[in-house]
Amino acid sequence: MNRPHSLEKLRSGQVFDLLVIGGGATGLGVAVDAAARGYTVALLERGDFAGGTSSRSTKLIHGGVRYLRQGNLKLVRTALRERGLLARNAPHLVHDLDFIIPAYGLTDRAFYGLGLKLYDTLAGPLSLGPSRILNRPETLKHLLNIEPTGLRGGVLYHDAQFDDARLAVTLALTATDHGAVLLNHAEVVEFNRDGGRITGVLARDRIGDRNLSIQARLVINATGVFVDGLRTLEDPAAAPLVSLSQGTHLVLPRSFLPGASALMVPKTEDGRVLFAIPWRDRVLVGTTDTARPAPEVEPRALAGECAFLLAHARRYLAKAPSAKDVLSFFAGQRPLVRGKPSTETKSLSRDHSISIGPGGLLTVTGGKWTTYRAMAEEVVDLAGRIAGLPAKPCITAGLPLRASTPIRPGSEPLHHRLPYFEAEVRRAAREEAAQTVEDVLSRRTRCLLLDAGAASACAPRVAAILAEELGREDAWIAAQTAAFQKLAADYIYPAN
Repeated sequence: MNRPHSLEKLRSGQVFDLLVIGGGATGLGVAVDAAARGYTVALLERGDFAGGTSSRSTKLIHGGVRYLRQGNLKLVRTALRERGLLARNAPHLVHDLDFIIPAYGLTDRAFYGLGLKLYDTLAGPLSLGPSRILNRPETLKHLLNIEPTGLRGGVLYHDAQFDDARLAVTLALTATDHGAVLLNHAEVVEFNRDGGRITGVLARDRIGDRNLSIQARLVINATGVFVDGLRTLEDPAAAPLVSLSQGTHLVLPRSFLPGASALMVPKTEDGRVLFAIPWRDRVLVGTTDTARPAPEVEPRALAGECAFLLAHARRYLAKAPSAKDVLSFFAGQRPLVRGKPSTETKSLSRDHSISIGPGGLLTVTGGKWTTYRAMAEEVVDLAGRIAGLPAKPCITAGLPLRASTPIRPGSEPLHHRLPYFEAEVRRAAREEAAQTVEDVLSRRTRCLLLDAGAASACAPRVAAILAEELGREDAWIAAQTAAFQKLAADYIYPAN
């Protein structure tokens, strides 16, 4: 994935079959699907690939146990099928994880056990394994730091875990392998039109500070929480399509959940789901569901959200975490398809919506990481018909996703508290289109989420390596270091 080469191809005057705006889960999935069918595809991303919601998830590929309670069996069945397909197509990124629901009430084990048998049934032949009821000693063995007072046992079930930003980069590489042209740090500023019909875009390359005019038979708006901005650029009278919900996560040392299993609390006092999940030798605790008034490029976790997560972690973990234990905290915003004005965001469907604007802009929003491939298939089927492209079948259900180049041993570590090496910075610049220190420390590696303080400390060295790889000057190194350290300060819990 060579950025200068992508720029050259986008300047060539080629008319692409499809132009995708948005480099998150949905947009990248559409690019992979369309390119794998043989269509010519370009993709533009204003920031970095997965720079928004798609790198700030709970790191789960799952059917959604809580959607069973909502009665949305169609969404659960689809998600479980997609979970199984992704585990097959990207085994280097997606793996099975045991989840335990602790039972403190008299009927909890029977109630949750019955629901999870339905979950197993809906997964069908793509099941990751059967759920089972655990007694008290078994539950304590799986969850080594669970609060033992009043514990009666638990229920074990299977879901899948992944690294969201790494999957996004993998999709970008896979799309490139199939001929798609992808460019990050390129912002769409207006639409090109022929009469009232959209025929392409004018974009600004934010790295080289120059304009690009790109033509396409159809433009697809896959910008997540920002879809309404492009829709009003197409039609100022467009009614809002999405409601925004913020989810916040805390990252704790591994000692707070030292076993191999994850903790799942299906219903907290306000009806939310709580997860505590082992992830990259840390523990990820989340999430919240807080309505927000407007989309933000860099959303901030609210004090009440952090307090909620810490309070509930203390309730279920025997060794209770405090604010000083938080290594990092982060927030992401979900694009939920709008319901009635009074509907709480936690009650809105995680299904997706596809619409066509008056200028021919195809907008897709909603959904979640687990169903990105199915969403993309539906979008490309429709886009091909609208654009008059030759009908070609979707092949992504059985398409292996590309693995990254292995890092050779001997490279210097970035920081003694982080599991990454200097060679990974060079690979990010050479092969994965990383352009900034944030690209590297937030998404090509997960340093910012794993330990914000350590990430801040290694920013100068990362900036220097990138400068070598990208041909930047000393002033760029200083500016990049300062910008990242300012960002990282917002990921460090105030008590630290």
